[in-house]
Amino acid sequence: MIIDGKKFAQKLKNKIKKEVQSIKNKTKLTPGLAVIFVGHHTPSEIYVRKKQISAKEVGINFKVLRFKNSVTEKKLILGIQKFNKDKKIHGILVQLPLPNHINNQKIIGKIDPRKDVDGFHPINVGNLSSGKDALVPCTPLGCYLMIKSVRKNLAGLSALIIGRSNLNGKPMAQLLLKEDCTVTIGHSKTKNLKALCKKADIVVAAVGRANLVKGDWIKKGAIVIDVGINRVEKKKGYKIVGDVEFKSVVKKVRAITPVPGGVGPVTIACLLSNTLKAFKSINLLLSK
Repeated sequence: MIIDGKKFAQKLKNKIKKEVQSIKNKTKLTPGLAVIFVGHHTPSEIYVRKKQISAKEVGINFKVLRFKNSVTEKKLILGIQKFNKDKKIHGILVQLPLPNHINNQKIIGKIDPRKDVDGFHPINVGNLSSGKDALVPCTPLGCYLMIKSVRKNLAGLSALIIGRSNLNGKPMAQLLLKEDCTVTIGHSKTKNLKALCKKADIVVAAVGRANLVKGDWIKKGAIVIDVGINRVEKKKGYKIVGDVEFKSVVKKVRAITPVPGGVGPVTIACLLSNTLKAFKSINLLLSK
């Protein structure tokens, strides 16, 4: 099967919309999401617009705080602290990438971990790795939900994650370990990646190399999640492809995500899900 990310995301958003409306009816409160945006990075501009449209679709309030590329760390932190104190804001994310003069980790560390809907704060990272409840980074959370939609019981399965980033590879490994998978992380220094891939029941490719994973790399009946987004130049223009060579792999798998239209839409839906989760957590604490 081909997992249609747009349909999957829409189903998740419909569920969120229903719950948000119920919350509004019962409490007169509305979940709020704030994005801090620095500079004029075109792909990020497009992504923020998509987040805004999706938030509006499910009834979540959305704010954008914009700064010039020359913003100081001090001013950026003041913006975060403003949202930390704002009772109408329950989710905060800093749109990456940030300019080179800004320390990413320092900035992310200033977000109230209860409002860290990107799941990058050290407290959320630590809670996830120790098996505690946490706000999980949106892309691996989306991948996890799509895997679980194909097969509910993952215990004992062999999973290979290609890519070891803090944004996807490492949290993805923690999510699958929690499901009792046997998890291997492959990366640029891994020897004989093909052999590891051929043994895997689940493959999550998130390394940023166009068409890296070929059909003869994949075990028959595997679940393949392609996180890669790569721009490949053609004679006329370009096309977007994943880390998986779709045409050769799709014939062998139990399920696969396409690129585009796979992981991307679900990532945004998971951001809304995290915002709703943060809202419920914060208001539970306030009610005590």
